[in-house]
Amino acid sequence: MVNVALLVRVKAKPGKEIEVEAFLKSALPLANQEAATTVWFALKLSPSEFGIFDAFANEAGRDAHLSGPIAAALMANAAELLSEPPSIERVDVLAAKLST
Repeated sequence: MVNVALLVRVKAKPGKEIEVEAFLKSALPLANQEAATTVWFALKLSPSEFGIFDAFANEAGRDAHLSGPIAAALMANAAELLSEPPSIERVDVLAAKLST
């Protein structure tokens, strides 16, 4: 069951769109290693705007993710790749369908 999630939006600097896309794709193996991360999606919202949606059973899992390697790598590369700081929203999951 998932109860809480993160909705993250990032805007690439002009000319850095390919690098942001590659960075997000490269984070999948890290997400797969996080036991508390139930689902993780990297999204392309427009040519220069990207997103991450991930969900967790509880607040502890969400907090562990926020202090984990994906968040650390995103923040370490933000000044080089992003036109503004990431928008990170803590959201509640009202309903979900997950395949097993």
